[in-house]
Amino acid sequence: MTDTVMLTVFLRHDQSKNLAQLQGCLDERDWWNRFPPRGVEVVTWNVVMGIGQIVTLRLPPALIPAVNVELEHSAWGVFSTEFFPSYDFMPVHARLTREAAQRKAEAATPGRDTTAPAASTAPGQTPSQATPGGNGP
Repeated sequence: MTDTVMLTVFLRHDQSKNLAQLQGCLDERDWWNRFPPRGVEVVTWNVVMGIGQIVTLRLPPALIPAVNVELEHSAWGVFSTEFFPSYDFMPVHARLTREAAQRKAEAATPGRDTTAPAASTAPGQTPSQATPGGNGP
């Protein structure tokens, strides 16, 4: 088990305020120095037009309450917040890509018919009664 988790935070702008007002509120709350709390790594921080900002953090699970409290102290009133546990899909993507290439290579093996699914028979059926690809939809 890993000693860190990733947390994706949506910071949706309060659209009733203009950018100068939002920046003023963040400055008053010392947002840029307080967030994220100590011990929390910023993995990505993106501005997404029409949404606001999306921040992905890597942190020990014990620091999740500190992130929550810091957002309550310094982000509320400027942003509405949403939280999503997340994980790095890149290693999974690499594995699935390798596995798909392997299946494709195996399917291209000469002498192997890969154009039609294998027929299967239900109990009591003869091979001529079999349905391609199985007995159900």
